[in-house]
Amino acid sequence: MTAVSAERDSARQVVPEQLRNDVKLLGEMLGTVLAESGGEDLLADVEKLRHAVIGARDGSVSTDEITAIVSEWPLERAKQVARAFTVYFHLANLAEEHQRMRALRERDDAANPPRESLAAAVRAIRETDGGEERLNELVAGMEFHPVLTAHPTEARRRAVSTSILRISAQLDAWHAAHEGSSAAAEAHRRLMEEIDLLWRTSQLRYTKLDPLDEVRTALAAFDETIFQVIPQVYRTLDAAVDPGGTGVRAPRATPFVRYGSWIGGDRDGNPFVTHDVTREAMRIQSEHVLRGLENACGQVARTLTAYSNLTPASPALLDAISAAKAGHPALLAEITGRSPNEPHRQFLLLCAARLRATRERDADLAYATAADFLADLRVVQDSLVAAGAVRQAYGELQHVIWQAETFGFHLAELEIRQHSEVHAAALAELRAGERPSERTEEVLATLRVISWIQERFGVEACRRYIVSFTRSAEDIAAVYELAGYALPADRVPVLDVIPLFETGADLDASPDVLAGMLELPGVQRRLAESGRRIEVMLGYSDSAKDVGPVSATLRLYDAQARLAAWAREHDVRLTLFHGRGGSLGRGGGPASRALLAQAPGSVGGRFKVTEQGEVIFARYGQPAIARRHVEQVGHAILMASTDAVQERERSAAERFRPFADTIAAAAQETYLELIGTEGFAVWFSQVSPLEELGELRLGSRPSRRGAAKGLGDLRAIPWVFAWTQTRVNLPGWYGLGTGLAAVEDVSVLQQAYREWPMFASLLDNAEMSLAKTDRTIAERYLALGGRPELSERVLAEYDRTRELVLKVTGHSRLLENRAVLSRAVDLRNPYVDALSHLQLRALEALRGEEADSLSEQDQQHLERLLLLSVNGVAAGLQNTG
Repeated sequence: MTAVSAERDSARQVVPEQLRNDVKLLGEMLGTVLAESGGEDLLADVEKLRHAVIGARDGSVSTDEITAIVSEWPLERAKQVARAFTVYFHLANLAEEHQRMRALRERDDAANPPRESLAAAVRAIRETDGGEERLNELVAGMEFHPVLTAHPTEARRRAVSTSILRISAQLDAWHAAHEGSSAAAEAHRRLMEEIDLLWRTSQLRYTKLDPLDEVRTALAAFDETIFQVIPQVYRTLDAAVDPGGTGVRAPRATPFVRYGSWIGGDRDGNPFVTHDVTREAMRIQSEHVLRGLENACGQVARTLTAYSNLTPASPALLDAISAAKAGHPALLAEITGRSPNEPHRQFLLLCAARLRATRERDADLAYATAADFLADLRVVQDSLVAAGAVRQAYGELQHVIWQAETFGFHLAELEIRQHSEVHAAALAELRAGERPSERTEEVLATLRVISWIQERFGVEACRRYIVSFTRSAEDIAAVYELAGYALPADRVPVLDVIPLFETGADLDASPDVLAGMLELPGVQRRLAESGRRIEVMLGYSDSAKDVGPVSATLRLYDAQARLAAWAREHDVRLTLFHGRGGSLGRGGGPASRALLAQAPGSVGGRFKVTEQGEVIFARYGQPAIARRHVEQVGHAILMASTDAVQERERSAAERFRPFADTIAAAAQETYLELIGTEGFAVWFSQVSPLEELGELRLGSRPSRRGAAKGLGDLRAIPWVFAWTQTRVNLPGWYGLGTGLAAVEDVSVLQQAYREWPMFASLLDNAEMSLAKTDRTIAERYLALGGRPELSERVLAEYDRTRELVLKVTGHSRLLENRAVLSRAVDLRNPYVDALSHLQLRALEALRGEEADSLSEQDQQHLERLLLLSVNGVAAGLQNTG
């Protein structure tokens, strides 16, 4: 038995029985669907390829044999097989998701909180890091600000995602039903129906998404999970702080989550995001949150049947009801007729009616602001407390209050992003007195829309304006000056202009830019109004593409440390906004683990981060998983802000930093040598499906910032996505092996891995990327470029990195210490191989010498096969860009 097959057998043995049963059930159902739809011969072909790729992993089947199997099929059959493996991955992912939810339920023990939970953080801080006073301080000051973005990294169509959710619901019904019951039979029938429909649903988009499609897609996560989960998280924290008091006293947990969104606001390089889109995006967001609040308020109202003799209304509540009767007698008569002698219920029903009026723009009854709605809720809550009904006051009603405090009437703050060069060009025109160009008019119109949003929904709905590629304080000043051109002084919106530092050079210069910002009147005004708060965004994607993953990690770490020191020196309350992608090559990976590896002093109880593409669906697709994600981040924010964790990080950084500098310098040099090789960009486009990715129609934004074809103008997402497809995963590890080799004392590196969280995070993320790399298949992709010297350089660095990462971590195999992830990767890899072989067939034909002689029909079939396989590999590896 080979080492690879031994690993696979080991992985199979640790698969929980229920997960194995679910995968078997769903797989057998898919097999039935394939046989019904395409005949037994289609199922036979799928099984033939499945057995072959598994055999290749243990050495019993050669690559040439698999190539022959794939090549002999007509292109139509090859596409069907690719679709079959893609659908299989969707079902396998679903089964694993259900296993995660089962595991979360099993670990839910109030007496012994699970690791990385809010309760675990509260216990640790209370017992070891300052006691009750420090705990209260950290809980009161904690902030988590996730920002949803429309970066095009979700390969699935919305129709496919919703189909998967329906299958998930039926799998729940199957588990809940008694074996042999009619309910089980019905769940089985519905599962078959939905899997059959998933098979018949196109995996590819035929039309390109527009920005408002992206808004509606992301808001599905709000409707289905986020709105309900957030108050549950607050309740968990409140119970952890005071288990006996939650629900019968005023909450000790303050709402610490505030969602933001770039969807409909991010116009950097996306000409389809206009001021009209931004206005409509906020309108859609408001519609969703007002519906959510109306339903939640109405639900509590319908159950709050407290009789007035037993639970008398307070004078303030009675006054509020009397005022409402004077203004809306017919409505109050109808409400009191349905709820006689139930004043608390009556007033909440009125609140729900006013929310509906707000949504429908009925000015006579509508709320002016979310603060007015919150004030009404607190009138009801205070009245219940005064009447002794504390459980009703601090129970479900408190959840509605938390929802209103978290989401307001705008749901998520809509943030605007634009490139600094666009502002500079607009100012040049306006200062010269020229007739504004169409692009300049759009900049001014955007600022006017921000003002309109603030007037209608409040300042918190849209006040952050992010400047991409900030190089100096002048780039920040430009936005304030443009606002003066756009609007009269009394209508200029409140603006927090945020610098975005993306390249290595910009990160190095960031403190100097901030020093210049302090001289700007607009910044000074906002510092005075906000309690000297300032925000800085750090771009992970472009910095990694610019200087390589190792050097970028260290530069980002240094930038955070310098910015934190700068903030202390200037008495500024700094929030760092982490522009992390979903993939490891773009700063991805577990957010909670990354938080604990930040530079000392850079967290300070606050964490803001982008959540992109497939990450949104993965983290917020299921309530239990969404709740766990928010809890894990909350745990990390609290722990990263403790003195003990910061001192551990500070001490380790001082001891091991010289070695890290050596690693980064060598890694950057070898990375830059590779991408700086003459003809590298052309070679990359030949060995990967880079140019075809645009046909997937992943999002509304173009994959390049301009018309050029070099790496400089290529966005980080397709850069990472394309390397993922080749099974090389180069952006996640390239250069690390050379860097580690530059330090002669391996024992020092092993000690750094054990004691320095930043270094451990770097190696753990690289290890995951290496585990998803397949050297044998990667060789075939790299050979497509006809540059054997480049292929050999990449593969040699892979071998070096793999060897040294294992030596430093002390692992005998990749992901040895992460059993669940290792199991998933080992079991998935052969099925991903099947799709890679199908993709290679298409790529070799499209890149080969006879490509020009292909018929138009064959060209279309090959491109379709390529895109289907791209979609499937993304599902199998569970990341794109």
